[in-house]
Amino acid sequence: MNILDKIVARKKEEIAFSKSKISVEELKNSEFFSRNTFSLRESVKARNGIIAEFKRQSPSKGIINNQFSPIEIVTKYEEFGASGISILTDKDFFGGNFEDILSVRNSVNIPILRKDFMVDEYQFYEAKSIGADVILLIAACLSPTQVQEFTALAHELNLEVLLEIHTEEELEHFNPNIDLVGINNRNLKDFKVDLQHSVNLKNLLPKGTLSVAESGIYNVEDFKFLKEKGFDAFLMGEYFMKTENPGKTFEEFSKLI
Repeated sequence: MNILDKIVARKKEEIAFSKSKISVEELKNSEFFSRNTFSLRESVKARNGIIAEFKRQSPSKGIINNQFSPIEIVTKYEEFGASGISILTDKDFFGGNFEDILSVRNSVNIPILRKDFMVDEYQFYEAKSIGADVILLIAACLSPTQVQEFTALAHELNLEVLLEIHTEEELEHFNPNIDLVGINNRNLKDFKVDLQHSVNLKNLLPKGTLSVAESGIYNVEDFKFLKEKGFDAFLMGEYFMKTENPGKTFEEFSKLI
């Protein structure tokens, strides 16, 4: 069982527990469920294209930065031009939680991506209830049919969809209703980064698809290379979070691009 399989298996256990505690109807009655969501598609076009991530840890890197609360960082992300904010809500493997989104929702006016492993319809109602605007669908742990059904549900809830792919085979998960397609520069099997592989995959997407480069953007040169190759947006977390002052690092980076 690889790490993705372990995460998904644990996620299904979490969902079963959550369902036993809070019904979908209760989620619908939450503070943020009826709010008007922000569009990441539009924000990518209007701002600098960076989806800046708040991320405490990962299975491959361990603790990255657990010294800050989300509010200390994400307000700086917005101030210095980020198109959106990505916040991990997986607890066991990434150290995230729902409170990380809830605590900042009223303080920022750009889209928030709930970054998690979405494998059940219940999670979409959760995402809406905590104030997310966008959800992530990972092709590696879903079938094309599931992606299509989950996309339809997300749109019913006025949530946008970022589909993440890693391989050419996963292009079959794409459907015209997907809002953005993220291409992970990091191979999930060996964790190696190959920017050219991502460019090759991007060039196979239907014309006009909003594309997001994910992971492995280690410097301004990587960013500029991907931008020159036509990527519309850039999901970046570790580059900022691994520093002593992620907000300041983002400010400095934004002045160089």
